[in-house]
Amino acid sequence: MSTFIPDGELFKHAERVKGRVVLITGAANGIGKEAAIRFASHGAKIVIGDRDEVNGRKVVSEIEDLGGSATFSRIDVTNWDDQVELFDHAIATYNSVDVVVANAGVGEGSHITALEFKDGKPLAPSLLTLDVNISGSVYTATLALHYLTIGQKEGDLKALVFIGSMASWVRAPHAELYTTSKHAVLGLMRALHETGDRLGIRVGCIHPFFADTDILPIPAKLFLVGIPFTTTARIAGAIFRAATDPDPSTSAASWMLPDNGPVFFLPKEELRLGVYEMIDNRVNAMTSGVRGIVFYSQLVSDLWQIARPLQKYAFAGSALAFAWNQRVQLQALFSNIGLGQ
Repeated sequence: MSTFIPDGELFKHAERVKGRVVLITGAANGIGKEAAIRFASHGAKIVIGDRDEVNGRKVVSEIEDLGGSATFSRIDVTNWDDQVELFDHAIATYNSVDVVVANAGVGEGSHITALEFKDGKPLAPSLLTLDVNISGSVYTATLALHYLTIGQKEGDLKALVFIGSMASWVRAPHAELYTTSKHAVLGLMRALHETGDRLGIRVGCIHPFFADTDILPIPAKLFLVGIPFTTTARIAGAIFRAATDPDPSTSAASWMLPDNGPVFFLPKEELRLGVYEMIDNRVNAMTSGVRGIVFYSQLVSDLWQIARPLQKYAFAGSALAFAWNQRVQLQALFSNIGLGQ
């Protein structure tokens, strides 16, 4: 069952980040910036990756002015080499990566319901929203699963937190690609749960409602006048709690901020009631069957590989047996007609 978490509980396990290295993409502004400052205020070392170099370095200065430690690397999250350089920079600077927040994201960049034309032919929509929100997150997650294990000791804080949206659960009007991308981010977090457990890495996904950040265009902000936004401070608190909660059962959970109220915790088992339980049971049965098929397919394949050197001998033996059988049958036939002498 979902439950709300008071603001005072979001930093309950703050002692766990002291001296730890927290890498955050898209931390030059908005939610990422707020999260960076919050982690730093509790003694974490911060690695910021962002394409906005001016504001990224300003955040580093703010953290240093408060007595903290931070570093910056200019990256485009859709560029694999840039992200590799960011993680390498973290290791070179601090010798470790302990928490990764895949925060970088953009809003709706193109509406697939409104075709544009050139010379009478339809133009392909821009897929920048998918590139940044999905591909960027996949790149960050792929590298995190490796770099988080470098020098890892049992019991170490290791966490990978994604930034989804309420649009991970419901459609965002007139934002088809953004809705698609945030559904994908939630799916990515869920898909990495078992791998994270095996590697000792927590995973989680944060789902805020509209927040007053640069990702929200001015027309949208004007349209939403009168509707209370979710505060970046509370979103940063949800990120902090998702990363630091020591209870392994809360890994792969969703941390939801549907309005300007408290954070709601949604366990990964939540959708297993009534019809959802029936679906879950059927899916488990199906995946169990698939695992069986995969096992026996591999078994047959392995046996076939072992038997391959014997195939030519088996073929020769079969051919000889067939020929001998045919010879016996022909002799019997010829004897019956008086030719078997």
